[in-house]
Amino acid sequence: MRVAGIMSGTSLDGIDVAIIEIRGRRFTTLAVRTTPYPAAVRQALLEVSNRVTHTGQVARLNFLLGELYAEALKTACRRAEIPLGSLKLIGCHGQTIFHEGEPVKFLGRRVASTLQIGEAAVLAERTGIPVVNDFRPRDIACGGCGAPLLPLVDYLLFRHRRLGRVALNIGGIANITATPPGARPEQVIAFDTGPGNMVIDQLMTRMTDGRRTYDRDGWTARRGRVHHALLDKLLGDPFYWALPPKTAGREQYGAEFVERLLETRRPVEDLIATATALTAAAVALGLERFVRPRMRVDELIVSGGGAHNRAIMGQLAALLPGVAVATSADFGIDIDAKEAIAFAVLAYQTWRGRAGNLPSATGARRAAVLGRLTLGS
Repeated sequence: MRVAGIMSGTSLDGIDVAIIEIRGRRFTTLAVRTTPYPAAVRQALLEVSNRVTHTGQVARLNFLLGELYAEALKTACRRAEIPLGSLKLIGCHGQTIFHEGEPVKFLGRRVASTLQIGEAAVLAERTGIPVVNDFRPRDIACGGCGAPLLPLVDYLLFRHRRLGRVALNIGGIANITATPPGARPEQVIAFDTGPGNMVIDQLMTRMTDGRRTYDRDGWTARRGRVHHALLDKLLGDPFYWALPPKTAGREQYGAEFVERLLETRRPVEDLIATATALTAAAVALGLERFVRPRMRVDELIVSGGGAHNRAIMGQLAALLPGVAVATSADFGIDIDAKEAIAFAVLAYQTWRGRAGNLPSATGARRAAVLGRLTLGS
């Protein structure tokens, strides 16, 4: 069965499309492509993410993203010379504009919530293909955090009979999936470790007045100086010490977090170096506190935009002696498309009536079939 996965992450850098062929429990990647967001769309998404905003703005963006997702998929098919009609299913994560996986008091009740936009009806109408979207709410309804959702796919991809492996995805947020040797699904340990590229990207945007939105190859971080006192203060946040399951997002590491960093009056290059060190240190801290007491770690397999950042990769290697640090590309999985691939797999799970979450990762009371299905024409 040929399935497309569409993912646009918290970094807000664009739309990732992956097309895979699934045969039983195995799949082959046929094509991957990233379409950058137009600058005006990216700015509009930033304006509505975790902020008080007008519902009309959210509604318009919801339908606009459906159109952009359809266009990105058609472009990916055309460039890879794959007929659109050969696709039988689309899994679309949508764009997260709010995520609060832990319940908070609201109108006298405690509720958790999440919101991803990108109208599935538009995507299904423009392509004629069934769409599975809105993966996170069912896990939250089952008492989970709604994230991370990659662990099931990481487990299927990287489980090894003899090696303890940790899959690390560094997008806007960094998250890990730790799989003990020969593990069963319920033995997987997974959680968000903290910021990935999100803080670095925002600081780069501020420093360059929008000319650059990320630190290419970690060059700026390697030129700056890490302020260890500030880093220690940041690592004192209770989030890093809280037991999993736990999830993070723009609500913790968005504009307000960056403003607090800028208020320290330190050179922005140094803040970027410190934010880069925070990403790597939070991963190492999460492994040391919550993974290594339960399993040995032989390999760290990194994917996401952060895998291109040589400063982050170098710090991970230095902080984790004795652990072989590789990228998902070494295992045949495109670094930038693993999340899109994952949502293609999760859509297939939904289509087949199979659970897509791992309760050990999200804290849900049970494994559940995720997502909503919109039929094609």
